[in-house]
Amino acid sequence: MATRAEAGRIRLATAGRLDRARSRPGLLFGVGLAALVVTLVLGVGFGTVAIAPGDTLAILAHRLLGLDLGSHWSVATETIVFELRLPRVLSAMVVGVGLSVAGATFQGLLRNPLADPYVLGTASGAALGAAIGILIPIRIALFEFGIVQVFAFAGALLAVGVVYRLSRTSSLAPLTGLLLTGYAVGSLLAAGLALTMYVSGSNLRQIFFFLLGGFDGSSWLQLAGTAPLILGGSLLIMLRAGALNGFLLGEETASNLGVDVRRERVILLGLGSLVTAAAVSVAGLVGFVGLVVPHLVRLVVGPNARRVLPLSAVLGASLMVAADLVARMLGEIPVGVVTAVIGAPFFLILLRQTRSAYEL
Repeated sequence: MATRAEAGRIRLATAGRLDRARSRPGLLFGVGLAALVVTLVLGVGFGTVAIAPGDTLAILAHRLLGLDLGSHWSVATETIVFELRLPRVLSAMVVGVGLSVAGATFQGLLRNPLADPYVLGTASGAALGAAIGILIPIRIALFEFGIVQVFAFAGALLAVGVVYRLSRTSSLAPLTGLLLTGYAVGSLLAAGLALTMYVSGSNLRQIFFFLLGGFDGSSWLQLAGTAPLILGGSLLIMLRAGALNGFLLGEETASNLGVDVRRERVILLGLGSLVTAAAVSVAGLVGFVGLVVPHLVRLVVGPNARRVLPLSAVLGASLMVAADLVARMLGEIPVGVVTAVIGAPFFLILLRQTRSAYEL
């Protein structure tokens, strides 16, 4: 009895903290922005050549805003900060935004808290496309996008297109058919990836690096090519938060509220898939960010997409930059390994502690 009473008090205290948090989303957003700024400064300053946070801020203020904060640094230090580390850190931030917003979109649209940005076969399509690009003996680079990135982007979008077209012929409910078709097509593409890896020979290591994710090849040109797609797509999703809230109540209720269910479903699926494909093309397959971050945000602020989407974007960006920083500290290990090591145990603890209080 004492154990049950204690568990009840814990649940009530947790519910009280969640209610207070839900009443102050602005404060949470401010804390998230502060965390993002801190991780950005640390991410730019850390590396083989350590750069003090003050010098990092002074260099960024000088190059971006034309301000002179009185610090003195060498040309080599400025090159390291602005040409090597800043594009990598900003790429991690942008990818974190995209994966988190896409994850929140799919979780809300499919009414499934375990949905992630790769639920429609995006990961399998991108992986198979990248593997094929690696095996093709042609090396062409345009704006520092090679054939691997192009094939990964095309493979991801093609996989989503096939899943959507096949799901429309299913006799099941639209969302159920979409999920099952995504699983089937993803399994088929995974088999194709396994075959490609089997015949890859000396290219197997490069395929594995793509599968595990990373930002070591980031540059300003790559960022200029992907940031508009990821940030623009994420912004358009946020502008459709009202329709996403309608889907949380069920498609019939959403239709009664005036939401064009079929049109909004296609738009949200398309935008989420586009954002995911662009993120995967430059970062590889980075897991758990698009699953854990929206789930955690929803637990804290409630299911309202107008709060979940921007908070997921900020927290996802911070987490991805921090994960890339940890990966560099551990000797340039793949970022996907770091996010899996952090995300999987955290998600299991989160599910165990909040399973009775969770509401989508």
